[in-house]
Amino acid sequence: MVLAALLQSTVLSPLRAHINAVPDIALIILVFTAYVNGSMTGQLNGFFSGIMIDFISSAPLGLNPLVRTLTGALTGLFKGTFFLDIFFLPMILCACATMFKVLIMFLLNFVFPETVPAYSFLSLTLWSELGLNTFLAPIIFAFLKLFSFLLVEQGERADGRRI
Repeated sequence: MVLAALLQSTVLSPLRAHINAVPDIALIILVFTAYVNGSMTGQLNGFFSGIMIDFISSAPLGLNPLVRTLTGALTGLFKGTFFLDIFFLPMILCACATMFKVLIMFLLNFVFPETVPAYSFLSLTLWSELGLNTFLAPIIFAFLKLFSFLLVEQGERADGRRI
């Protein structure tokens, strides 16, 4: 998550000048870890990645932890519900997570209009970020599956063996 947050805030930030958006790689990683590990892991990863992103960006302190904690908790509720295929489910999960993030930001903008930025539903930025996140989701999920021994919590079966 640290590497993804740094990557999207430094290396990928010139994309904003060309296509008006930057993919939210940290959100995609959050969706993967929350989906395969469950709600508690999603909440913890969301909170700590949000804190880190708040320190890197100029967002109001606490905004990203709130949005990402809620996103991780909601995504984690779907653990084991669907078969994690290589293509369609990552795209659907990340598109839904991006729209959930946009919806939370939109609602928070009503309460704190001066401090919380909101996406405009007609803006190119929203639809570009949604497209980038959706397109990159299968690629990043496939890459993260290579490191599943680090990212997936290991449990124990009833006979005491590790899963």
